[in-house]
Amino acid sequence: MANYKIEDVEGIGPVIGAKLRDAGVSNTDQLLANAKTPAQRQALSEASGLSEDRVLKFANMCDLYRIGGVGSEFAELLEAAGVDTVPELAQRNAENLSKRMAKLNQEMDLTRHVPLESQVTRWVEQAKILPRMLEY
Repeated sequence: MANYKIEDVEGIGPVIGAKLRDAGVSNTDQLLANAKTPAQRQALSEASGLSEDRVLKFANMCDLYRIGGVGSEFAELLEAAGVDTVPELAQRNAENLSKRMAKLNQEMDLTRHVPLESQVTRWVEQAKILPRMLEY
């Protein structure tokens, strides 16, 4: 799994990054480790001053980073396509998801290029076998 600086997560800039660092979270691995359960997300929310919904959104994005080839840009595109968790990705039809992502990217211009259908197929297959990190 790739481990990124916390500010590399889409939507986390210097201000939110500083709040998370003050709460003991400086990278994506630490965010996942500190946001696995609803109770942990509540504690991180209190320590950072971020809402629980925002902490969950960032944790879901970091969870998607565990899929090979999904980084900040593609995680945002997946979210726009209605996929914001690894379990949701595991349930998707790769062909349909690939088409939806291409259409959305054309409308919203979220990424420089869209992933190939074969790449989306690999993501779905990885999502099916990855151990679950987050509890809902």
